[in-house]
Amino acid sequence: MPPTDLLRAQHNALVDLVPIPPVADELAARFAAAGHRLYLVGGSVRDALLGRPVNDLDFTTDARPEAVLAALAGWADAVWDTGIAFGTVGARRHGATVEITTFRADVYDGVTRNPVVAFGDTIEDDLVRRDFSVNAMAVELTGTRTFVDPHGGLAALHAGVLDTPATPEESFSDDPLRMLRAARFVSQLGLAPAPRVVAAMTAMAGQLSRITAERVQAELSKLLLGAHPRRAIELLVDTELAEVVLPEVPAMRLAVDEHMQHKDVYVHSLVVLEQAIDRETDGPDLVLRLAALLHDIGKPATRRKESDGRVSFHHHEVVGAKMTRRRLRELRYPKSVVDDVAQLVFLHLRFHGYGNGAWTDSAVRRYVTDAGPLLERLHRLVRSDCTTRNRRRAAALQRSYDGLEERIAALREQEELDAIRPDLDGNAIMEILGIPAGPLVGKAYKHLLAVRMERGPLGREEAEAELRRWAAEQTP
Repeated sequence: MPPTDLLRAQHNALVDLVPIPPVADELAARFAAAGHRLYLVGGSVRDALLGRPVNDLDFTTDARPEAVLAALAGWADAVWDTGIAFGTVGARRHGATVEITTFRADVYDGVTRNPVVAFGDTIEDDLVRRDFSVNAMAVELTGTRTFVDPHGGLAALHAGVLDTPATPEESFSDDPLRMLRAARFVSQLGLAPAPRVVAAMTAMAGQLSRITAERVQAELSKLLLGAHPRRAIELLVDTELAEVVLPEVPAMRLAVDEHMQHKDVYVHSLVVLEQAIDRETDGPDLVLRLAALLHDIGKPATRRKESDGRVSFHHHEVVGAKMTRRRLRELRYPKSVVDDVAQLVFLHLRFHGYGNGAWTDSAVRRYVTDAGPLLERLHRLVRSDCTTRNRRRAAALQRSYDGLEERIAALREQEELDAIRPDLDGNAIMEILGIPAGPLVGKAYKHLLAVRMERGPLGREEAEAELRRWAAEQTP
């Protein structure tokens, strides 16, 4: 058999490896009846070949948007046309979500990432404009099923290489967000970018500033939640894309850590990220991963050389929490994510004052109360922050934290530690002191909470006595 015929036969045999759900067959029949072609395309084909779950189905077709709407009429349970200006129509059928896009042959203006929409006439026109060759494969569903792979996507997938159908310079100029998507696929799929892709990312990193913060944040989150986020972060730093996305991360390369045991804080932070991932129990945790990556970003700003030659970073957790809050806000993360990550960064160093159990019960209570619902994440972050190669020291630190967790468990059993409140509420304070609602009630509540932290549960009688004593001191 001639080589080209053999290759075509091998490709067509691959069609059997791509599971075609019934909803796709139904849709293909409707398009064929109307005289149009329909292809399963992009990530749907890639993930099917990798054995990954395919949830949403992406299709491309020679039918124009109006013909797509006509084909869906009476078949889809729901249709949405919010993307119809770009040739995309979405639909739902029996719980399955499908997205159908007319062949595209767009031209970009080089300023924004919005294309001048132009519809194409062939599947080849459509595939060449896609971001990466592993996403430029298709399976024709109308007529004889055919595997379409003009840019070697299957070979790239087999080799674990991430490359572009056109030149990477053309691809990234059309849409700079594709550079960040490259890093995301490194994390999610474990692919290695082709040398020419890395070169283009490095030369064109500044163009990422054309992309909105919301889009950058969405890609960054997917990257961090992937299976290999360290590889992706290293790619961002090496290509200088991180200077646009997370400049605080490459800045850590300048700070040798205070123990003189790490090449730099940057490498240490990547190790902490990996160790935090190993401690996840309920799937990928974006808040924990962000905190692990960013926990030491305050070190460059607080770096100081001491008289004995050692390097210190006093209060880097305070500075780091502020920097974290600012960066995540600029990336448009939800307030809950910003608050949680910043609080973990702020608290990550507190355990190091624990020593061999030197904390009072009051200090343990404050640790738990300040962490609140983040306590389990804080446990994982603090344990992950131990990256010393000294096995004896590492074991001692883990034993010390074991001791802290045991004390927390004991206090929790005794005192309902997770919901510490003063022994008297606001109504009781007003009744006992004979005062109306106002600032003085809040001050009394805070005082009783501080006493509760310090001395543990007081009981009603002792709490009333303490309240009266405090109130007497407030009277001129």
